[in-house]
Amino acid sequence: MADTLALLFPAEATTGAITVRVAVSYLVEQSAPEQQRWFWSYHIRVENNGENPVQLLARHWKIIDGHGNVHEVRGQGVVGEMPVIKPGESYDYVSGCPLDTPSGSMSGFYQLVDDQGDAIEAVIPKFELTS
Repeated sequence: MADTLALLFPAEATTGAITVRVAVSYLVEQSAPEQQRWFWSYHIRVENNGENPVQLLARHWKIIDGHGNVHEVRGQGVVGEMPVIKPGESYDYVSGCPLDTPSGSMSGFYQLVDDQGDAIEAVIPKFELTS
């Protein structure tokens, strides 16, 4: 199972009992290189391997384009949700990232809280955006 997950989600990071896995895809049909626009989708899986439920409250992304420019994105929840992830369960979502360069990278962290009120800052592993 672990080998299958590594193939499906090549980037992963574990912080305490939280594992974040990422798979990324370049979307040719949504990109327009002649207009300096490249687009990727990314599939995230947040796994709770702990003993308490956790709620994902916020995200902080660091997006670096092919010129080395850094764009930071912060916001509540993910894709309009603030999911509660029970012990032994996971939460998946898909989102996207446009850039004006044909390559870049993304990394960051999620802010979560468990049912005891303890804050968790779970690392989102760095993943490459390549067209």
